[in-house]
Amino acid sequence: MTETSTSANYLPLLLQFIVAGSFVVFTLFVTHILMPRLKSKKKDSNFECGIESEGNARFPVSIRYFMTAILFVLFDVEIIFFYPYAVNFYELKLEGLLAVIMFVCFFLIGFIYIRKKGALEWEK
Repeated sequence: MTETSTSANYLPLLLQFIVAGSFVVFTLFVTHILMPRLKSKKKDSNFECGIESEGNARFPVSIRYFMTAILFVLFDVEIIFFYPYAVNFYELKLEGLLAVIMFVCFFLIGFIYIRKKGALEWEK
């Protein structure tokens, strides 16, 4: 195979990138030109779910909310890693089972650690 035939194989991919990039640039440019320019105090105010805003939105939030969210994501992602094992259960045999048991043990150790540290406790 020659060098030109190999680079010619990438031509459709390059064209697709150019068309996609051009579409994005064109869309951003046209929407910037066509957007309405009406400004008012009512339009620029914060509004959510039909409830008028009151007070300051920047109040201190307990770190426990963030810790709970991060721990949820961590253990939720753990479940995603079970899918490849479930799909290839018969091909992996005992070696795969031992790998999954080790994987679960690592996360169980982490769960025990966060329980002992009190990361899931709301009141102390």
